[in-house]
Amino acid sequence: MGSSTALTTKATSGTPYQLDKSQVSRASEALLRHIKTTQAEKEKNATKKTLIGDNDEDSDGEQTVKNEAVWLVLTTKKHVVDKNRLKPGKIPIPHSLNTKSSLSVCLITADPQRAAKNIVADPSFPAHLTNSIDKVIGYNKLKARYDSFEKCRQLLAEHDVFLADDRIIMRLVQTLGKTFYKSSKRPIPVRIAAIEKVDGKRVKKDAKAKKSKDEGSAFAAPEIVAREIERALHCAPVQLAPATTAAIRVGASNFTAEQLAENIDAVVTGLTEKYVTKGWRNLKAIHIKGANTMAMPIWLASELWLEDDDVVEEDTEEATKAVAGGKKRKQISAGDEEKQQQIEAPKKTKKAKSAEDDEDAVTLAARKEKLQKQKAKALEDGAAPTKAEAGAGKKKRKSTS
Repeated sequence: MGSSTALTTKATSGTPYQLDKSQVSRASEALLRHIKTTQAEKEKNATKKTLIGDNDEDSDGEQTVKNEAVWLVLTTKKHVVDKNRLKPGKIPIPHSLNTKSSLSVCLITADPQRAAKNIVADPSFPAHLTNSIDKVIGYNKLKARYDSFEKCRQLLAEHDVFLADDRIIMRLVQTLGKTFYKSSKRPIPVRIAAIEKVDGKRVKKDAKAKKSKDEGSAFAAPEIVAREIERALHCAPVQLAPATTAAIRVGASNFTAEQLAENIDAVVTGLTEKYVTKGWRNLKAIHIKGANTMAMPIWLASELWLEDDDVVEEDTEEATKAVAGGKKRKQISAGDEEKQQQIEAPKKTKKAKSAEDDEDAVTLAARKEKLQKQKAKALEDGAAPTKAEAGAGKKKRKSTS
């Protein structure tokens, strides 16, 4: 196969566990070009308004399909089971996914929500962030007010980005449900709680004193909260599942190929360093795709195993036949194989003997039937001999013998 038809190319120098930048650039350019060639038809059909979607909406409420999401699909060799790695997180990227001019942000906080509202309304809080944050809601009120599927759909459609206090981020999975977590608007965790330090060291949670009813002091200063929100808006949200496949949004169809490639490189680096157990060694494949396109490979592992101990060498002919036949068979030695043949030989002889007996029985039955017909014909031709004649015949034969 020529180099022009290769799916991916490997790095010519250094470790193979790295992205080939030329391959990523070519794949990004081809994917974006394919998406743009199909947008004209989508624009003609985009006359219905939907509450769930990744696209922007114009002033008339109709969707424009100029901002289709681009996803990075990561496949690992083994499941990611570490609970710390499965928690929702974020990876900083050079090009923000939130490029909308009038961004609407919903901030979900731990109770009481009044403390968070006071932080957003504080004069030291940046004005552009204050204008972007349209809603601040506490967890208890969120759970009570948006308790139905339709209400969650409405909330999803009202805002572009959802930020959540990292203290309650795990509770939102059940509260918001699949409406949120099957879309590209999953809540992004932000740290807005104050960090207690003693002599410059962070105090562990179990060493903290019991909180009072007024938890307003548990929130960080407005400057710290603003910095965390600004950072979250320039990150790619990550939430892995206990499986071998994960999808992370890395861009949009209005990105350039260079911007998309840079975001892909940053996300892959963040995943291998923080979220995927054993990093590159545990990666099987990396693809990129649009919302309605096929996945394009940008990196494929040359080894499908994680550790050398996972490989079992089987060099016997019997094992090769078992694998080829799709059946698992226990390997046996030459002596055991001979014993097995001796055991199977009587079975074969018994089967052959049984078949011969059946054939003889059929032949015997045919002969009996033929003799009965001959006897009946003889009786018709002449009378049967009397008992006296029969006895005389017997005596005569006896005397002559």
